[in-house]
Amino acid sequence: MSNETKRDVFKAALDDWKQNFISSLPRDGSFEDWSESLSDYSARYAAALPDDLPVIPMAAGDEIEIAKMRDQSIVELLEPLYSTDTLKTSQSVTGVWTWAVDHSDTFARAWVLGGWCVAETGEIVKLEAEK
Repeated sequence: MSNETKRDVFKAALDDWKQNFISSLPRDGSFEDWSESLSDYSARYAAALPDDLPVIPMAAGDEIEIAKMRDQSIVELLEPLYSTDTLKTSQSVTGVWTWAVDHSDTFARAWVLGGWCVAETGEIVKLEAEK
């Protein structure tokens, strides 16, 4: 098993390409703007979401967005699911919460990444970090 990331592979390929291709071009400056655009692609790649985003229902995504706006932790968000009162009145544990419990790894990945694919529409959602 390798600890290499997609980013590591991309960077190695880009570095090899730059070394082998750009070094063989005439040094009249005609390709320098193009070389800078490669740096732009590298920055875009670094900021991009992973290819294997979690796929979650729209309602679960809405709950994540609301909780993040309220500055709640994932524990605070899910705490009502595990309270004795909630478990006694299982009416509260329906829909999105049942899904979140059954798919806790997927829900947690969406929470941590701050990005996911909406199951119903295929839309990619990326939460913006507050500045």
